[in-house]
Amino acid sequence: MEISSLQKARYAYNPKLPAMLRNGIANICVKEGEETQSVADQEKIKALFPNTYGKHEITFEKGENTAPAKKQVVGVILSGGQAPGGHNVVCGLYDALKATNKENVLYGFKKGPSGLLEDDYLIFDDEYIDQFRNTGGFDIIGSGRTKLETKEQFAVAAEVCKKHGITAIVIIGGDDSNTNAAVLAEYFAENNTGVQVIGCPKTIDGDLKNEDIECSFGFDTATKTYSEIIGNIERDANSAKKYWHFIKVMGRSASHVALECALETQPNVCLISEEVAAKKMSLSEIADYIADSVANRAAKGMNFGVAIIPEGVVEFVPEFSVLIHEINELLAGAKADAFNALPTWKDKYAFIENGLTKESMAVFAILPESIQQQLFLERDPHGNVQVSLIESEKLFSALVKDKLSQRKKDGTYNGKFNPLHHFLGYEGRCAFPSNFDSDYCYSLGYNAFMLIQYGYNGYLSKISNLSKPASEWVAGGMPITKMMNIERRHGEDKPVIKKALVELDGKPFKFFAAHREKWAVETCYVYPGAIQYYGPAEVCDITTKTLALEKE
Repeated sequence: MEISSLQKARYAYNPKLPAMLRNGIANICVKEGEETQSVADQEKIKALFPNTYGKHEITFEKGENTAPAKKQVVGVILSGGQAPGGHNVVCGLYDALKATNKENVLYGFKKGPSGLLEDDYLIFDDEYIDQFRNTGGFDIIGSGRTKLETKEQFAVAAEVCKKHGITAIVIIGGDDSNTNAAVLAEYFAENNTGVQVIGCPKTIDGDLKNEDIECSFGFDTATKTYSEIIGNIERDANSAKKYWHFIKVMGRSASHVALECALETQPNVCLISEEVAAKKMSLSEIADYIADSVANRAAKGMNFGVAIIPEGVVEFVPEFSVLIHEINELLAGAKADAFNALPTWKDKYAFIENGLTKESMAVFAILPESIQQQLFLERDPHGNVQVSLIESEKLFSALVKDKLSQRKKDGTYNGKFNPLHHFLGYEGRCAFPSNFDSDYCYSLGYNAFMLIQYGYNGYLSKISNLSKPASEWVAGGMPITKMMNIERRHGEDKPVIKKALVELDGKPFKFFAAHREKWAVETCYVYPGAIQYYGPAEVCDITTKTLALEKE
């Protein structure tokens, strides 16, 4: 297999561990902290998790290792979307396992949780794992989106573990995957299987975050990758001086990626979905907000700019959510067949006009025709609108164009507006992990084995103090139930890990809000350039702006 020079060099990179994990496994002891409770709905969560609820937070320290000696056979699963650093979690887990006892075994279940259910696996050895150190992607064993949530699935998982003598399962995933990990851990405890479950926090979206998880892995690398591209586009905009670039970035449920990219690159406009929801902004108001920046810059002779759009922003617009709900109702059951049988878009438009409320029709009418048709053509298996497929960057540039045309007629605007569109998503999910993510992920995996060795179940591998150098990081664990609340899902109350949204009173957003008026009119672009792996620490090991501001 051909490999690049960088790949070869990255194989040799030695990830940095927190100081207490560098003492040698024989010299690591446990300090138990406070008992925990869930973030909300304590009685309900406690009733659902009688065997794993309310356990202590723990921290690893220098001292004699008192864990009972036994052979460990561990299974690892990559779950959900890819995130840079996943390979290093597996490598850290493997290295700690083998450093403790050469006889210990690591099973990699292929293609996500389904690998556990289908008993589809490989057994790691040095030669295989060395091909993936400090590299991006999840191709070491593949990933998948199968959910582990039914008693039948848990029984199959228990049988597979029994067959191979597996003592612990490590699930590397986001909020849903770690919720599944907690439920599986409870089942294993209730049925005395002797199998532990440990979770590791992964998502480039950054919404698996709380007072314990300072940042999920992959966020650092992905946002730096996107910011490099945005910086390149900004420089191009400032060179050509004739285009407005609308750049959609990942983040359907939260705008952490958009905010971090804005902090790193200082674009003219960046929408934050949580602010749109809090201010109950309409599509028209958002379009006016962007058009103001376009017009003010044009007045200074600058007919160019950059706007960052989070992919899920339209779902945060109250009037748009109502419109989607009405469309779903309008096409429920047999009515969908009647709609689809209509021969032309004109006929279908009349059907829609007749079926929507006056308020929702007013919103629908301002949408570009391509977006209107998208809302009715693209349905999910349940017959609902697939909001995630809406090209929000094109939607807003079209709405802005309409606003500017109106202003031209009013004589309040006399510039040029040439929009270009970009969507940055897959480009960041499998990038070579930054030094931060390489170190953080390796530490998460190494630390996960320490939790296994000391017998913990239903815990999340936790590395904190991340804004400091790696030597000062703190390793430990916390019960996954601590992060849970009850939410309504598909008509049922379900225990889930609470998603972290951008906090409008948090330091990162406040910094952004304090500077954006200037950025909107002036050209204050910052060009972060490519991720650096070798050189001074202040260039190579820097954390995200978000983390730095939060920990000031």
